[in-house]
Amino acid sequence: MSENAATRTGVAPEAAHAHPIPDRHGQNLFTTDTELHALLALYLPDDLRRHMQPHFERLGGLAGGLLDELAGTADRNPPTLKQRTRTGLDEQKVVKHPAYVEMERLALSEFGLAAISHRDETLGWTGKMPPLVKYVLTYLFVQAEFGLCCPVSMTDSLTRTLKKFGSPELVARFLPRLTSLDFDELAQGAMFMTEQAAGSDIAATATMARAESDGSWRLSGDKWFCSNPDADFAMVLARAEDGAAGMKGVSLFLLPRRLEDGSLNHYRIIRLKDKLGTRSMASGEIRLEGAVAYLVGEAGRGFVQMADMVNNSRLSNGVRAAGLMRRAVAEAEYIASERRAFGRTLDQMPLMQRQLDKLRLPAEQARTMVCQTALALARSDAGEPDAYALLRILTPLIKFRACRDARKVTGDAMEVRGGCGYIEEWSDPRLVRDAHLGSIWEGTSNIVALDVIRALKREGSLPVLRAHCEKLLDDAALAPAFAKALRDALARAAALAETAAREGGDVLARQAASALYHCTSAIAMAWEASRGGSAARLRWAQLVLLHRVLPRDPLAPDAMPADWNTAAARNAPVAA
Repeated sequence: MSENAATRTGVAPEAAHAHPIPDRHGQNLFTTDTELHALLALYLPDDLRRHMQPHFERLGGLAGGLLDELAGTADRNPPTLKQRTRTGLDEQKVVKHPAYVEMERLALSEFGLAAISHRDETLGWTGKMPPLVKYVLTYLFVQAEFGLCCPVSMTDSLTRTLKKFGSPELVARFLPRLTSLDFDELAQGAMFMTEQAAGSDIAATATMARAESDGSWRLSGDKWFCSNPDADFAMVLARAEDGAAGMKGVSLFLLPRRLEDGSLNHYRIIRLKDKLGTRSMASGEIRLEGAVAYLVGEAGRGFVQMADMVNNSRLSNGVRAAGLMRRAVAEAEYIASERRAFGRTLDQMPLMQRQLDKLRLPAEQARTMVCQTALALARSDAGEPDAYALLRILTPLIKFRACRDARKVTGDAMEVRGGCGYIEEWSDPRLVRDAHLGSIWEGTSNIVALDVIRALKREGSLPVLRAHCEKLLDDAALAPAFAKALRDALARAAALAETAAREGGDVLARQAASALYHCTSAIAMAWEASRGGSAARLRWAQLVLLHRVLPRDPLAPDAMPADWNTAAARNAPVAA
């Protein structure tokens, strides 16, 4: 163990040789992530990247130190529901541990993670921030704390939906608190959508809405799974009393926690959920008892409007899965480089090298897809042709595959630490528990895979995705044989997706979604390798194609095709 490594573990240099348990706590999660630096040089304008560098470094330092400690404390001290004041008033309150409140302040006020996309100045940068900046900050933050990133994402998504569909009067009235960075003033958001009987079947929504003479509405009914239940505002789906049956009768409403006179709105938090993961953040059951709410957008189009919020949250979910995987992989890499056994460090052993590669691949795929999807979002918001169709398929792709991959990566990374990895003093168990949520929230895997197929049918996204990938390949200097293998695989994945989109093809939705994700990420990673000069990234792109796409004999040794690394067509070799 080096002297620097010994200092990071908190072990005195003279005693380092006698201490075999590596501890990465205190490392800066940004400065040590050199692959992220290379990606940002490709995806962010130079002036913005240089401006954000100290902010990334600061958050990376917090995530590897103080924020990680706060997250552990909040995980061990989950919120509680207080039903009454000591004088007997029925004023419900979710009581949060001070560690969680401090994380709220860091996320929402200091770094503005929920408001950054809706302000003209944040973190000293004048003008609109591209989505990628927000997602890089989230990517760093979530490596320490996952639970709070749900309210952060919902606040961001609620603000986006309100701006997009709300009346000018509604926007003027409520937007300022949603975009404020003053911790005492800013508002948090939530969405109350899930019902016991309805689940993902929004057409079965039973919550009722009654119109009032002053233009407001009164909501009555139960919502079954409501994260951040005491949020200042929530988007709620409900059915107008005189509305049509099925999906056409469902409308979207903005529900404030407090009324104009400062009193609590007419709904109750029945109880808080006892969850496997995200224990730091409250989730509860809500009973609406004639709660005052305001119609958002057009009556009867609630699901279409809520879908915009859900899709934005799904992208955030993919970002969070990528962050969890990065933290798990980085921990495993550190342990393998510092722990010695049988006279060598673990990362010098061939089988461990292979295991680390199997962890890296899905983690690197996910962050490549984060970058690609964030650029598509920026282009879509700017109104570029075909950008929405591209965003519309990339979003469910990353939500479907990255969230599933995170469950396995975090579990396998825990094994690298050995017995300590199973102990709650370390980050590994929390990563595993939190990772299992990604493929459930904002739509289960089946629902999201079917949404990939829906994007093909309704938005014509498949030709747009293929054109995007072909352009990346055209811009990359790759060995001709490898470029051909990528193109052939993409064509086969597209053919499978087309079959899944035909009548009776739903059973292929998951298989098709995985194929499109793996091909798209491999192509994008190869482009990144070519443009950024990363031999490691090129190798990872090749391994994605070899192990996650192409047929292989499980009884034969692995072998990379020799011609995948011959001279590239443009004679621009990837740097070693």
